[in-house]
Amino acid sequence: MLRPEENDLLTQTGPGTPLGQMMRAYWQPVALVSEMPEERPVKAVRIMSEDLVLFKREGGWALTSRFCAHRGVDLSYGRLEDGGLRCLYHGWLYGPDGRCKEQPAEPPHSKFIDKIRISSYTCEERNGIIFAYLGAGDPPPFPAFDCFDAPDEYTFAFKGLWECNWLQGVEGGIDPSHVSFLHRFIQEDPREVYGQQFSEEVEGTGKKLSMLVGESYRPDIEVESAEHGLRVFAIRQLTEQMKHVRVTNLMFPNAFVVPFGNTKVFTQWHVPIDDNNHYWFMVLYDFAEKTDKETLLAQRISEVTLPDYRPIRNRSNNWGFDATEQKELTFTGMGLDINVHDQWAVESMGPIQDRTVERLGVSDRAVTANRRLLLRALEQFEAGNPLPAHPIDDVQAKSFVGPLAVDTIAPTEGWQEHWRLKEQERRAASPWAAQSSTEVESVDA
Repeated sequence: MLRPEENDLLTQTGPGTPLGQMMRAYWQPVALVSEMPEERPVKAVRIMSEDLVLFKREGGWALTSRFCAHRGVDLSYGRLEDGGLRCLYHGWLYGPDGRCKEQPAEPPHSKFIDKIRISSYTCEERNGIIFAYLGAGDPPPFPAFDCFDAPDEYTFAFKGLWECNWLQGVEGGIDPSHVSFLHRFIQEDPREVYGQQFSEEVEGTGKKLSMLVGESYRPDIEVESAEHGLRVFAIRQLTEQMKHVRVTNLMFPNAFVVPFGNTKVFTQWHVPIDDNNHYWFMVLYDFAEKTDKETLLAQRISEVTLPDYRPIRNRSNNWGFDATEQKELTFTGMGLDINVHDQWAVESMGPIQDRTVERLGVSDRAVTANRRLLLRALEQFEAGNPLPAHPIDDVQAKSFVGPLAVDTIAPTEGWQEHWRLKEQERRAASPWAAQSSTEVESVDA
């Protein structure tokens, strides 16, 4: 439970807010590369209550203020010319750095052009997502996390719109106990769908993950600090000799890392549009096989409406709730897509959850640990001290690896060592991660 002022502090991200300033100090996803059409790669973007326009430039991407400094018209309709955007109203041309390069109607000798510059931000592309740095000073180097280092052919990127505050999305992702109920099936999960984490069989059990966690609904939750933020353990005692160990992570400040079957993992960022809405961006990466991007894209596109990526099942239609389905097939009655289950959980709290009236228990350790970490980090940021998961140079960035995310069966005695060995074996066998297995063992242990 938070005090009202703390709840405001951890949910408000607009320009000038403490949390908004801190989150701008990290690279944030702003768009999928697949959203940018080749014929006209220009897109209006709203992030943390700031309206921007993203466009293709030579050698990369540019992100500037959405509105012309002259009369305030919308540059997202501008013409891509001379490596920049030309305003349709009076022809002012803006470069990728936000500087005004031409003012056709002004006198040739005018120095007015030298005074005009709109906001601009550095962009980098990583595995199908365009990231931007919206903070002050030079951007930090990208950490050597798996989601950034995995080869493109072993990854898949997507996004989705959730109509609630960003923190609700993150707190859902780092809450390990909810999977025993929210994603439960009345009968065994009937799907055999590529890339669906709860439809895969947990190695060594003969059961799909949805059934295993549904039967063992009281996991022991342990949380530990890590360079990337937090490591979260959900440990289920299956027999006297055997445990199910699921290791997930908070990647500070607004992402989490979750195992996705036996060989896949995904990193998911929850990025504020404003305080009442946000996008989640995901990079799925496979340690063993190249991803079937076409199949994954077709599966995800079938669940949303474009161009806003709003789920077809949403608040306006009660998330597709069906009482018969709830009785006979799924615990929620909201279809087979677990993304919708998570979406319902966090959207049903309202646009901004009132954390002053909630009651948290032992199973909520990761949620409370994350809130403490956020509050501490805000104090550190205000004092000018280093932030979690925020490398200060290339050397430190290379030391930020993983994070390790595992779903495995382990012996009751020695499970702490067993899951790490399992992860090392997976990386050693991987076509692309083998070189990092020793580094992960030494740095992330």
